[in-house]
Amino acid sequence: MGLIAREIESQGIPTLSLTSALSITQSVNPPRAVFLDFPLGHTAGRPHDEKIQDAIIEAALTAFETMETPGSIDRPAIDWDEDESWKTALVPPRTAKGDEEKVRDDRIERSGEPQYQLESDRIAAE
Repeated sequence: MGLIAREIESQGIPTLSLTSALSITQSVNPPRAVFLDFPLGHTAGRPHDEKIQDAIIEAALTAFETMETPGSIDRPAIDWDEDESWKTALVPPRTAKGDEEKVRDDRIERSGEPQYQLESDRIAAE
């Protein structure tokens, strides 16, 4: 979204990105962003949690009004939970193997080659 935001900004329309992927946001360098340390896909908070959702909207609007430096990333003090236990739930389980501990990682290795979900996506991209 940061790349799109920069293009929209070049047309004179101010933008603000809400993000929960800090390293990605830093690398695409949107004009301005609000980072929430929440699980991916939950940048606007939990469903039906109006208190947190209102706080997110207020933080975003405040940041939008006050951010002056291009590429700024605001980090409001809004927490997903009190003890950040959600982060440890996302760590792959450890399995003992001999004297060493190995972390099971089921993710597919990244590649520099484009990957498409559908064949029609590949055709459209070409």
